[in-house]
Amino acid sequence: MKQLARTTYSAVLLTLFMGGTALAQDRIRISSEWGDVTAELADNAAARALAGMLPLTIEMDDHLRQEKTGNLPSALPSAPSQRAFSAGTLGLWSSGDFVIYYRDGEVPAPGIVILGQVKGDVSIFDRPGKVTVKVDSAR
Repeated sequence: MKQLARTTYSAVLLTLFMGGTALAQDRIRISSEWGDVTAELADNAAARALAGMLPLTIEMDDHLRQEKTGNLPSALPSAPSQRAFSAGTLGLWSSGDFVIYYRDGEVPAPGIVILGQVKGDVSIFDRPGKVTVKVDSAR
């Protein structure tokens, strides 16, 4: 019985330790000359693949005065998509187009894959023109 308790205790500690590490990888930092924000990644294959590409530098353009969009170095796997988004949504349009939405809205079918949600002030991107962002793990 004592051996079972020790084994269970060890398994719980290992799970907590590994879970803490996984949670740290679920947060990213997006930085630019306009400011920095953090974001929590979604739980899907595309977001996990994005995390595996980090660190990244992405040249982003303004599109429709609602989002910044830029090309990833390689395509991400598909995941369920949706049409509606809110300010702060990180999305994937097609398989390699990273998007930071700074306003609420909706996209045409087939929609976007949700990569995550910004937890900071996404309005730093609400300005015309290009911006270079660096995306890295949040520590």
